[in-house]
Amino acid sequence: MALRAPQTQEILLPVKRGFIAATLVGALLLNLLPWSGAVALAKPDFVALVLLYWYTYEPRKIGFTSALVVGLLMDIADASLFGQHALGYTVLAYAAIVLHRRVQRFTVGAQVLHAIAMLFLPLLAMLVVRLAAGADFPGALYFAACLTGAALWPLLRLLLPLQQRATIDPDHASI
Repeated sequence: MALRAPQTQEILLPVKRGFIAATLVGALLLNLLPWSGAVALAKPDFVALVLLYWYTYEPRKIGFTSALVVGLLMDIADASLFGQHALGYTVLAYAAIVLHRRVQRFTVGAQVLHAIAMLFLPLLAMLVVRLAAGADFPGALYFAACLTGAALWPLLRLLLPLQQRATIDPDHASI
């Protein structure tokens, strides 16, 4: 029972689909930034991370089509084999939707461990597609993005729900 998240009394407002779309566009833009050096080797997949958050906390507001479309956009922007990101993000979406009720109840530390495993799935799917197409193995640091992405999970859990918090009207606040 140590893995249970503390029960809070806060009720969040429903998330708007436009906000979900804006976060996905922002994550796509972060993925397209020109990273260089050692940072580029361990750069997290921001799109996978944001998709993981929304599929974990709002699975009814975002469908598989979102993962497919954003994945195809990443394939085009990355000039990579068409469909590899779409496949990886769709596998991530399926796994996150299947496990979303369990993951929501865990503490942040346990959620980080789940995020490592979940962020590993799209990388593995993309690697299988690349290897099947005849590419060389990218190296041992290929999976480092799982760890850096999971390290950002607590920050994501803190920032994304801010838009859903209700503002308190001082005229109607109870004492």
